[in-house]
Amino acid sequence: MILVALALLIWLGAWWLNVQLAESAVVKTRAGRLLVPAIFGITILVVWELVVRGLEVPLVILPPPTQIVARMASEVPILWADFVQTFVKGALSGYVIGCAAAFGVAILADRFDFLKRGLLPVGNFIAALPIIGTAPILVMWFGFDWQSKAAVVVVMVFFPMLVNTVAGLQETTAMQRDLMRTYGAGYWASLTKLRLPAAMPFIFNGLKISTTLALIGAIVAEFFGSPIVGMGFRISTSVGQLALDMVWAEIVVAALAGSAFYGAVAMIEKGVTFWHPSQRG
Repeated sequence: MILVALALLIWLGAWWLNVQLAESAVVKTRAGRLLVPAIFGITILVVWELVVRGLEVPLVILPPPTQIVARMASEVPILWADFVQTFVKGALSGYVIGCAAAFGVAILADRFDFLKRGLLPVGNFIAALPIIGTAPILVMWFGFDWQSKAAVVVVMVFFPMLVNTVAGLQETTAMQRDLMRTYGAGYWASLTKLRLPAAMPFIFNGLKISTTLALIGAIVAEFFGSPIVGMGFRISTSVGQLALDMVWAEIVVAALAGSAFYGAVAMIEKGVTFWHPSQRG
């Protein structure tokens, strides 16, 4: 119980420190904005370690963070192979194909009104379908390798990207469009010089949403058939073996990959949409 009491003291001390930092001028600096979540995250890990050790929680219930890190260090080749199979081959390829296809269809839907009226309701219906129902079908269609995982990712990211892009293309006002017409701009000139730049916040919103959907889709698809490699395959087999430290190691790798992917898209967005009010310091 000593470790549990120590964990409580550390939690209360970190809470007090974060409150002080959040109310001070430090939080307005870049270092301060990073310091508060860093302290919060480290506190969670320390409290997790102490509580699990202090209460002697079994490994099959919840392993301590140090044991997860040790398993990650000892299984680097396996984790790397799973990362390449799931993220690089499945999630990333499906993300690129799905988002590019959604962008092209959004341009067509914007150009031809009947596509917009007919496609978007169908898209909303398909987007509402549970992945656990569509993934087995796509795995049977495209086989057990990464191609079927990419197909699941394409289905998952296509319609969120499509809806956001179509909404963004409607963002300009009638006065702005009339002004472009007075300059003699046709549809494509108006699209490239006015409407697409105005739609960029919406497009990047769809891209950021799709980063998380892509990794989730690829991992879940591997539960329904995969070669003997991949994050989803490793998680399902490790659960059956009660190797919960390996399961958590794969979860940590997936979380880090997803966070880095989201952060990369957010950084690109900041450079492209520097003019938007949401990007102003």
